[in-house]
Amino acid sequence: MYKKAFIKDVLARGQDLEGSSVRICGWVHRIRDLGGVKFVILRDRTGMLQVVFKKGELEERVLKEVEDLREESVVCIDGFLRRAPTREGFEVAASSLIVLSKPVEPLPLEVHSSLKAGLATRLRYRWIDARNPLVSKIFLLKSWVARKFREYYSSQGFVEIFTPKIVASGTESGANVFPVLYFDKVAYLAQSPQFYKQFAVIAGFERVYEIGPVFRAEPHHTIRHLNEYHSLDIEVGFIESYHDVMDYVEGFFRKLATDIKEVSDILEAFQAPEIRIPETGIPRIPIRRVYEILESEYGKRIPYGEDLDPEAEKLLGSYVREKYNSDLVFVTEYPWRVRPFYAMRKDDEPEWTYSFDLLFRGLEVVTGGQREHRYERLRENLRDKGLKEEEFQYYLEFFKHGAPPHGGAGMGLERITMQILGLQNIREARLLPRDTERITP
Repeated sequence: MYKKAFIKDVLARGQDLEGSSVRICGWVHRIRDLGGVKFVILRDRTGMLQVVFKKGELEERVLKEVEDLREESVVCIDGFLRRAPTREGFEVAASSLIVLSKPVEPLPLEVHSSLKAGLATRLRYRWIDARNPLVSKIFLLKSWVARKFREYYSSQGFVEIFTPKIVASGTESGANVFPVLYFDKVAYLAQSPQFYKQFAVIAGFERVYEIGPVFRAEPHHTIRHLNEYHSLDIEVGFIESYHDVMDYVEGFFRKLATDIKEVSDILEAFQAPEIRIPETGIPRIPIRRVYEILESEYGKRIPYGEDLDPEAEKLLGSYVREKYNSDLVFVTEYPWRVRPFYAMRKDDEPEWTYSFDLLFRGLEVVTGGQREHRYERLRENLRDKGLKEEEFQYYLEFFKHGAPPHGGAGMGLERITMQILGLQNIREARLLPRDTERITP
């Protein structure tokens, strides 16, 4: 194997390895030629290290390879680790060079300045753009969030599940789904793992989670929507109310806020603040109260019984930041008319539901609530939504043989990443975004 250690690992053991032979592998980030000495900055996923090639100390073959070296060549370099004489830290005095690959044409993007290019160009050449250390940090942070999700819910007795992404019907209403030809039938790409999360709870797993792609055939052209994204989903049985679900969601975000110091270097690179959550808990405000706050505080009127628009979410984010010193707020009891048929309605106010959204710095990043687990009530809900019962027959079957009270939530991984780092467009948080115009690379 060419590579056995990352640059970060070599530097971390610098004092122990000083004077020892090391091998580092990666991409040539910069080249500086001073005649008798050539300096190469080598980059890998974890950092950069300066390598010094000195003419009088190298074989002619190595010198020739160094002369032909170009930025973004993929190389391995053997040499001795030493303290850099003109600055703090370590460098490598090269003894040999292995060139594994060279660019065959001029780069369409300069890696170290790729952020100056337009987003469309960056996404067109994403494999080069992602080599920019600042860009790659987005996806290291995203991976960290997914790992913390697994850690937290596993610690709470949840079981990871893996649900189908080819389904027989849409989760919401059958609209806004991507149809696919499935042998001699029409099937759809899953809008959500919702039905199968509930299936798993009813099947006896009780508490489950999943990280997986979801697909929405919505022709949005906004900075906050994608047609394919990764959802962090949970479902939990034997709840007393939807507040139990919010407790589990809050627990995860508290873990992010507590452990965020593990990725402080990424936050610093983006000048992003830590996550603020009050000791008293994330505020939980009924949407009817939100209507009043928005109108009295900001003159923003939302029609009674409607969902919040993006401007309303931002204003509410400002309100809770000032009043509660919180980056997060639960908006609860959403109107039935804007929630899917499986949401549990309030017995005394059936036009409102036991459901919630979680806003993070003024953007909805989580949707959840208590599900209707009573068979006859589910059938009524379908009829009230104007949906055909026969199209959801396989789903209704789950509830005929004993279903515990349950609820859950779906969290947008890209949106959480976007809000932590303060990105301006959700496409930046997706390595290969899919939207109405983009299906390659």
